[in-house]
Amino acid sequence: MSLNIFWFLPTQGEGRYLGSDKFARTVDHAYLSQLALAVENLGFGGVLIPTGRNCDDPFLVAASLIGITRKLRFLVALRPGVISPTVAARQAATLDRLSNGRVLFNLVAGGRPEELAAEGVYLDHEERYESAAEFTEIWRRLLNNEVVTFHGKHLHVDNAVLDNAAIQQPHPPLYFGGSSDAAHQLAAEQVDLYLTWGEPPERVKEKLDDVRRRAAEQGRTVRFGVRLHVIVRETNEEAWAAANRLISHLSDETIAQAQASFAKSDSVGQQRMAALHGGSRDHLEVSPNLWAGVGLVRGGAGTALVGDPVTVAKRIQEYADLGADSFVLSGYPHLEEAYRVAELLFPLLDVVQTDIPQPHRLRTKRETIGL
Repeated sequence: MSLNIFWFLPTQGEGRYLGSDKFARTVDHAYLSQLALAVENLGFGGVLIPTGRNCDDPFLVAASLIGITRKLRFLVALRPGVISPTVAARQAATLDRLSNGRVLFNLVAGGRPEELAAEGVYLDHEERYESAAEFTEIWRRLLNNEVVTFHGKHLHVDNAVLDNAAIQQPHPPLYFGGSSDAAHQLAAEQVDLYLTWGEPPERVKEKLDDVRRRAAEQGRTVRFGVRLHVIVRETNEEAWAAANRLISHLSDETIAQAQASFAKSDSVGQQRMAALHGGSRDHLEVSPNLWAGVGLVRGGAGTALVGDPVTVAKRIQEYADLGADSFVLSGYPHLEEAYRVAELLFPLLDVVQTDIPQPHRLRTKRETIGL
């Protein structure tokens, strides 16, 4: 199976050491441009642009990089609850048109309570997923060129419509990740690709099987992907030394503060990440070559595949054998590690090569519905 390999575009927290300002790197437009061009030229299919209080706005970051790239795709974070679905759909269609069909969207329904409260979101976990499901239905229907009237528990719109259609139909691909029952159900009902953080393969299999079963009950199929860090070197010894060096400036106090902050989250996925290491530096290899050191101080995806090229490629193939056809990878610093991954790993994997999209004539809403 050919694999779609994306890289990560850090809009904050870039450097050689986690949890330390030592050799921290300024992330400005010049650096993001340099990284985007490198990733495109190296053969990655696209980049994930994150969201969060400490991140730059992902829509604006993507828009700023369209003109300097030719085929790179942008997986842009989409936050239900902090924006209306009609505005989000209009933004999505605009970005899709301006990029000539090079955008995808990553639905992010969760977050830490203090961050959500700062955005004016006071729903509990279950309510957030109810609202996210309503948001996604409206968003998808609008991009599918429908005139939408919807009255749900959380969201209401009357005669909503997009006057300018997106290029990708029925809508730009929608990615989503979550580990709770509510998240799995949302994935089964509405998303195109379910993206899981890198847990031990047997645990990933359980999640993918559950989403696959739920989707089948809806008469749907869902693609799968894995979000991972990668530390690959020419030898296993060099790779493990690089992993240990990445956290060599972490203090116990920094780890404790980070874990205390993560513990406030009601995200099931974040809880599963924290359980892999328990906030301890001991026994960070939680599965063969799967290292949980990143999760000591970084929220979200907290595991990395560590090893020589043959070993890491084998571990990636284990996830692919479970049904994952897409991987969103990253490493610190992201510029240098992108080169290592492309040079050392790509020759061992069947990586999908993205073509430069041909120009599309932009359609109006009237043309789309046949008027």
